[in-house]
Amino acid sequence: MGKAIKLEPVDASFSLRDHIYAALKRSIMELDIYDPETQRRMDERSLAEQLGISRTPIREAINRLAQEGFVEIQPRRGVFIRQKSLPEVLEMLELWSALESMAARIACQRASDADITALRDHARHTAEGAQAELSEYSEANVAFHRAVLALSGNQLMIDTGEGLLAHLAAVRRRAMIDPSRTERSVIDHGGIIAALEARQEDLAARRVEAHTARLMAYLRRSWRYLTGEEGAAPPVAARNETNDGGKNGARLADRA
Repeated sequence: MGKAIKLEPVDASFSLRDHIYAALKRSIMELDIYDPETQRRMDERSLAEQLGISRTPIREAINRLAQEGFVEIQPRRGVFIRQKSLPEVLEMLELWSALESMAARIACQRASDADITALRDHARHTAEGAQAELSEYSEANVAFHRAVLALSGNQLMIDTGEGLLAHLAAVRRRAMIDPSRTERSVIDHGGIIAALEARQEDLAARRVEAHTARLMAYLRRSWRYLTGEEGAAPPVAARNETNDGGKNGARLADRA
């Protein structure tokens, strides 16, 4: 069965501009946009009917989302939720890696012991539990990375990270389809927390970088399958998902 955006009606007396924008953006982020069955075309009339409002605020929200790269407006065809290309995703992950590794360094300097200990609440899943409750773990995974940024106490860093997470949400969820990814993710999170608790800045930063590098390597070899390309085989787990699929990121991450 195909999937499409679903919205709840809102009170027409409500101040609509920001609300409609936020509702559409949230709905887009919740969609599995790389599933071939997902309906990516956005019909203004249908959206307006679902929300019980006129099409004007819908159009304004769509224009804003287009400027931010979430949708694309194709002349004579309509509005479509935009799928990121692999090079675009890898660029975003490179930026994310730099951002989160710096946040980890700052957290080692500034975060309280209680705040770092609380990070374990976001990493409570075992590998088996993560695989059994994939949807829940996917959300917990994002919450973990948000929490690492928050430990920095740097609001600009946090806001920048939120922007990246919004664009990467569908890709991160899609990557969790593979049980080997959830297992590796649980292990990596534990290692990052241990380095933060030990206040080892370099180790914490390297482990964050290695964690993202493994995701990037996975996406490079699995992209065709994850995006539903016809005839693409399921990915084969690499022996050692290191930086750029072959560099020494994992070994460096484990050096004190």
